[in-house]
Amino acid sequence: MKGIWWKFLSIILLVYAVIAGFTVDVPDTNIGQTMRNVFYHVGMWFAMLAILTRSFIASIKTLNKSKLEDDIDAEQSARVGIMFGILGIVTGMIWASFTWGKPWANDPHLNGAAVSLMIYFAYFILRSSIDDEHKKARISAVYNIFAFVLLVVLVGVMPRLSENTLHPGSKDGNPAFGDMDSTMRYVFYPALVGWMLLSLWIGQIKVTLRKLEFFNENKDLR
Repeated sequence: MKGIWWKFLSIILLVYAVIAGFTVDVPDTNIGQTMRNVFYHVGMWFAMLAILTRSFIASIKTLNKSKLEDDIDAEQSARVGIMFGILGIVTGMIWASFTWGKPWANDPHLNGAAVSLMIYFAYFILRSSIDDEHKKARISAVYNIFAFVLLVVLVGVMPRLSENTLHPGSKDGNPAFGDMDSTMRYVFYPALVGWMLLSLWIGQIKVTLRKLEFFNENKDLR
């Protein structure tokens, strides 16, 4: 139980978020019942940021210690991050179809998220072009560090500086919160924690499996 308590916590929080997310009262605003998507759409982005932070830290460790284990951690964590990023965009497009009348608007949040994912896709293209494992680890680590910095700028900084945004609450500095009342926040915050823990959990599984596979195939690189 000592090392898995947070996994049970993730399950509990997400079950609560799903049930409460569909039953809690939401404010009567111009976006109506679609506001419930904030528990899931925003949660996907926070999950992405959590696991990509792990990838970022693993890349720093790769440059510092030159261990392939850390490179595997960075790579697999980035894969999970992209998965949650795609889910974030998909849930956002569904939400936008109801609230803005079209799945994709000229909004800095959407554009920044799309560019960020493209940058991470390029990370995997870069990795596939290098055969030497140690060289791949070092070069990929440098790229991944810059990719994370650009992610923070494109998703976290630039949209807040823009005046041309459709996201609720952006001009007040809290695009994720928008028109939520105190009742919704009792669901929103646990949902964020649950989604972030889930991303770290999936990342841990993928890293463990990849390490077993990689070092079984490359015993000389241990």
